[in-house]
Amino acid sequence: MIQIDRLLETVVKRGASDLHLAVGRPPTIRLNTHLRELQTKILEAADTVALMKAITPERIQQEYEEQGSGDFGFAYGEEARFRVAVFKQKGFCSLVLRRLPNKIMTFEQIGLPEICRQICRRPRGMFLVTGPTGSGKTTTLATMINYINENFDKHIITMEDPIEYYQPHKKSIVVQREVGTDVPNFAEGLRRALRQDPDVMMVGEMRDLATIAAAITSAETGHLVFGTLHTSGAASTVNRIIDAFPTDQQAQIRVQLANNLIAVCSQALCPRVDTDGMVAAYEFMYVTPSIQNLIRENKPYRIDSDIQTGKRYGMQLLDDHLWRLFNAGKISKEEAIDKCKVPSAMVDRMQRAGILVDMQDDALLAEAEDQREAKGGDERKKAAGGASNEAERQAQAAANRARMQVAEKK
Repeated sequence: MIQIDRLLETVVKRGASDLHLAVGRPPTIRLNTHLRELQTKILEAADTVALMKAITPERIQQEYEEQGSGDFGFAYGEEARFRVAVFKQKGFCSLVLRRLPNKIMTFEQIGLPEICRQICRRPRGMFLVTGPTGSGKTTTLATMINYINENFDKHIITMEDPIEYYQPHKKSIVVQREVGTDVPNFAEGLRRALRQDPDVMMVGEMRDLATIAAAITSAETGHLVFGTLHTSGAASTVNRIIDAFPTDQQAQIRVQLANNLIAVCSQALCPRVDTDGMVAAYEFMYVTPSIQNLIRENKPYRIDSDIQTGKRYGMQLLDDHLWRLFNAGKISKEEAIDKCKVPSAMVDRMQRAGILVDMQDDALLAEAEDQREAKGGDERKKAAGGASNEAERQAQAAANRARMQVAEKK
């Protein structure tokens, strides 16, 4: 019989991010985004059930039997913590265990913009971390909460599902509430937290309308609120929040969001090619008065332009950061293309830089070619417009000189 302790030890020693246990396949780890089978027996139904029962609390086992799935977190000694998803598939038991680092990383280690330290000092407002599953959102939030905990005397309340990073009391008081154990849901946790004298609140996931509304209200009532969303990019995050509300409430929500949103950090994790491990690529939007106006006026499609011109605030687009990571030799060109928001634009940028892109996607190459032609047309128009403007300027100058000569003769 396969022992869960031996599997967890393998995950820790090899630095894997996940462990997959499914009937009909050997235990499989995810190492630097790739799946690797372990050299053990193929798992049978009795094996996965035994492995599940060895680590799953009774409450989650009951939830699994009644609803077909359950989530929880547990500590593997002093070496690591794991977030576990147990679920039924084809009537069999399956598990996915995500390894969580015991040690909370610093701003420098995860590469967060320096302005994030200043945001941690803010007395109120909302800071959102977005990205797909497994992009390191929880790690980013844990780093920021730990920074507040170490440097300020605040009352911090977190709502998590499940609790992933333990935050001991330091300079602050940290209360961590687990959904399903300490509180029924995120929205209820936020509502109750308002009566618990909080300074800072963290929402593990803003997954529904009630939670989003409660988070905005909490920020509006004078609290610093951190949260996550499964969106990619600042503009899509604004759209996702506003579209969650009924049409007749959206105008009001745009005003509330514009007044209370501090920043949005969208991220993606990429395997490194220069060394072992992963590196995070960020899109960062700091809400300036100009971006506030874009949110109020329902023009989020123009946010990317403000991000491009907001470097002094630490702002950057995800695709630009991926390009810099690729140029620095930290990630592969394939990874830069796969993780960017506009793959055809990334392909075009690489081809214009003389980088050979061996793509199997003909449509992507065709789209990149179309973009080059469109840019060329725009440049020709600008050049023609510039020549026309110069001609007009010279004609006007000649006319002015003629008028002056007439005036001098008089």
